[in-house]
Amino acid sequence: MSTTDYLAFHEGDWKPLSQCQVPINTHAFQYGTGCFEGIRAYWSGEHANLLFLREHCERLYRNARLLMMAPPSVDSMIGTLIELVQRNAPGRNTYLRPMMYKKGTGLGPVLKGVPDGFLAYLIPLDDYLDTEKGLSVCLSSWRRLPDNSIPTRTKATGGYLNSALAKTEAVLNGYDEAIFLNDRGQVCEGSAENIFILRQGQLITPDKTADILEGITRAAILQLAADLGIPAVERPVARTELYMADEVFLVGTGCQVSWVRTIDQRVVGEGVRGPVTARLQAAYEAAVYGRDERYAQWLTRV
Repeated sequence: MSTTDYLAFHEGDWKPLSQCQVPINTHAFQYGTGCFEGIRAYWSGEHANLLFLREHCERLYRNARLLMMAPPSVDSMIGTLIELVQRNAPGRNTYLRPMMYKKGTGLGPVLKGVPDGFLAYLIPLDDYLDTEKGLSVCLSSWRRLPDNSIPTRTKATGGYLNSALAKTEAVLNGYDEAIFLNDRGQVCEGSAENIFILRQGQLITPDKTADILEGITRAAILQLAADLGIPAVERPVARTELYMADEVFLVGTGCQVSWVRTIDQRVVGEGVRGPVTARLQAAYEAAVYGRDERYAQWLTRV
């Protein structure tokens, strides 16, 4: 089955993805007025394991309300996404994209009084970034949007132009990924990933006031670190700490756990995947594929 033949949920109905269309004057298309989630479904060989399904739906619900939308209930969204997998039976790793958006066609960038829409579709997805190869990343010349402009924590569609500019700049200059600084000059995150560094045996990640997405994978890594006895802290991170780190890795639903080999052409640590990164990467993989029963509550089997 091709991607365009997969069934999607749109306007309260199930139809092939290729038939899910909106008018060219749709508010969300004109003004970026939407918010979304990305959910991994890992194929076990017999069933799909949807990772953090409820947590993603809860975040989408909160974000939609912040953006003055009236989303379906969390349980309703969960039911739709389970049915999405059941109807398509993809038999491989996939990525689910539920989204709330302003579907009105009126003129003007305003949130109040504009009708809302909900949709969901899935696509095949293996690795978004190569988790085996050490990544070559750079500090972006673009700054991360501050919370008082377009809050990154909302996963608003319009805010991803910021990510696109940074990622494109990185790729055009021969890098795999970009790292943002915020408007205070502190390390923020990648274009679509949270970041962790290791210094002197301590795992460090920017705190929630650093204009980051409050990542669900980020929270999972902090839990795994605690379970593995790895000291971890959330705090502001200075740019030069990246260059002095012993290990650096990016995390997210898409990228999973991807280690960084160089930053701005400076080798991180010994230039190999560090032992702490390797332990966390292995623990995360075991959890998401359902091989570690301690984390069974992370998964929804379909």
